[in-house]
Amino acid sequence: MEMKKDFLWGGATAANQCEGAYNMDGRGLSSVDVIPFGPDRMSVARGLKKMLECDNEYQYPAHDGIDMYHHYKEDIALFAEMGFKCYRLSISWTRILPNGDDDIPNQKGIEFYHNIFDECIKYGIEPLVTICHFDTPIALIKKYGGWKNRKMIDAYMKYCKVLFTQYGEKVKYWLTFNEINMLLHMPFMGAGIVFEEGENQELVKYQAAHHELVASAKAVKLARELMPNAMMGCMLAAGQYYPYSCEPKDVYAAMECDRDNYFFIDTQVRGAYPVWAKKRMEKAGIKIQMDSLDEKILKEGCVDFISFSYYCSRCMSADPEIIKNHSRGGNAAIHAINNPNLKASEWGWQIDPLGLRITLNTLYDRYQKPLFIVENGLGANDVVMEDGKINDTYRIDYMREHIAAMGDAVNEDGVDILGYTSWGCIDLVSASSGEMKKRYGMIYVNKQNDGSGDYKRSKKESFYWYQKVIRSNGADLD
Repeated sequence: MEMKKDFLWGGATAANQCEGAYNMDGRGLSSVDVIPFGPDRMSVARGLKKMLECDNEYQYPAHDGIDMYHHYKEDIALFAEMGFKCYRLSISWTRILPNGDDDIPNQKGIEFYHNIFDECIKYGIEPLVTICHFDTPIALIKKYGGWKNRKMIDAYMKYCKVLFTQYGEKVKYWLTFNEINMLLHMPFMGAGIVFEEGENQELVKYQAAHHELVASAKAVKLARELMPNAMMGCMLAAGQYYPYSCEPKDVYAAMECDRDNYFFIDTQVRGAYPVWAKKRMEKAGIKIQMDSLDEKILKEGCVDFISFSYYCSRCMSADPEIIKNHSRGGNAAIHAINNPNLKASEWGWQIDPLGLRITLNTLYDRYQKPLFIVENGLGANDVVMEDGKINDTYRIDYMREHIAAMGDAVNEDGVDILGYTSWGCIDLVSASSGEMKKRYGMIYVNKQNDGSGDYKRSKKESFYWYQKVIRSNGADLD
């Protein structure tokens, strides 16, 4: 297996999970800063427990992250040593606009990302920037209620204009929202939504979704005006749903779960709401408030490519007893049941390399747009040996099998893939569990759940393996 000559191999991080320095140099408070580590994490992330400030009773490992804010030069040099052609990162909205809609950007924040991009360019690494990665300014949540309010579109566009004007000559690839479909599953994390008593939660979520979709389309249009050579993409938390059995009701239940996720991408790629979504909302009594030009904006703001995360496939049944007895549990971000045919990671994420090939084919058949795998990896509790080595052969096995499946999708099925950026290429705080212990990186960072550690960076065995994969353009996976 070998990928095309200009294939973008690399890794991915998010500002709120790695930068740290959450209250330094003028940065404002963001939604992800107040989602704590511990048993209340999911209830806050789902908008069911209101928490708009940091609380002394809770731990917030992401406040420190891995302190990439002060280590970015070292980190990007390590990425270059691994051979990265591409580095996917996100920009912290509140590092640029501390209140989310400031008229004057925070100069320290502007300078920080210029420095990041300059380091990437120095090593020939193409930046891929996520504009909004689970990142709603707290000031805008207090002011507007997050994305349930249409005024968020104007704030987002003000933010985008700053980014495109400042960084347009340094960044070609952009994503408007990270895992936009997570809005339906974790509304506070995805859109800064806290549900008030008596609110129609489904209506609130779909109204917020409409606002994000309009904002995404407007951002694509603005980018084409300000950065004519840019490539604008959307981003999906992907993973095909399998029916638990060949019982037709199970097949239909799995199809409906897939539709929940495709709803956003259907609209961002085709420029209009799919018919089934309109019928579903009509049946549920959900009437979205739209402006007269919204349909035109959606039509004119279609993306150039589709990016997605893939960690595992999912499974669904129509039988309430099977759902009850085989559910992945209350801490799973997306509702699904366990597939009896698959093994799982320490954190219960089922490992399915063929599922990546299935997902790639499904997306490419559905949209005929270039695809970009921008997150894929294994979260594990890595152990540092006495000699300092980290023998993460389990991570190498996971990545080998998934990269091979990607190669099959390209070489045997003809799927057009722009690149592959492994998630958490350097250890960072997990978005799902909020901890350092769940590590994804090929670079170990000495930072622990309890806050101890000196941030020292060390190369894991997977570092050298991935270096070889990139050097051979995917031909050498041994």
